[in-house]
Amino acid sequence: MRVFSLCVGFFFGLVQNAAAADFSNWAVLLVAGDNHAHSGAHSMVFDNARRDLAKSLAAIGFNPNNMLHFSVDQPDAQPTSPAGIANGLWDLSNRAPGGCLIYFTSHGTPEGIVTNAGQMGAPRFANIVNTACGSKPSVIVMSACFSGIFVPALAGPNRMVFTAARPDRTSFGCGESDHYTFFDTCFLQALPASGDFVGLAQTTTACVAQREKQEQVDYPSEPQLSVGPSIATSLRWR
Repeated sequence: MRVFSLCVGFFFGLVQNAAAADFSNWAVLLVAGDNHAHSGAHSMVFDNARRDLAKSLAAIGFNPNNMLHFSVDQPDAQPTSPAGIANGLWDLSNRAPGGCLIYFTSHGTPEGIVTNAGQMGAPRFANIVNTACGSKPSVIVMSACFSGIFVPALAGPNRMVFTAARPDRTSFGCGESDHYTFFDTCFLQALPASGDFVGLAQTTTACVAQREKQEQVDYPSEPQLSVGPSIATSLRWR
């Protein structure tokens, strides 16, 4: 853990010294993977985050015309399915070749992330991302329980991967009365005041830890962060 912390600090220093990147030609994939609370009742918790992330990302330089939305049942998005995500990201990344930003919010299991009625494991999702984004600079955020399982499969020299939880931990905040999950809330709150994705991840992690402490969570989610050695100069917007 100490080595990992030192590495993140090193990359944070590089990001602080980097010029602002141009995100206007990046492909942005925003996925709400389910439409239920953990109780099974209908919930907009994931779609709320998807929609508001689009607005927040546009405010820091991402082009709304290069954003692709997926949802289980909302009319402003394509239906969430692995095949649809794969085809959509491939087409979008060719039209907007500057890089890839992916934000996937849903329920998770120790084997994968929920996509409507099924789930998608880390190898399958990594294959989708590798095919569409390849070695382009990419920021991938997986907001789900157990989402740390995606880090080894998605990590790469030109990628930042940020997950809501360790591979063996749940995340929180997908009840019927929640507007966003804890992680999505913290990410959205931190984004306007941040200037780069590493700093955003660090602020989000601290916010999640504080919220979980307030809620007296027995087993904190412990969000995970992987920053590749070649992506530091592509992570700053101001």
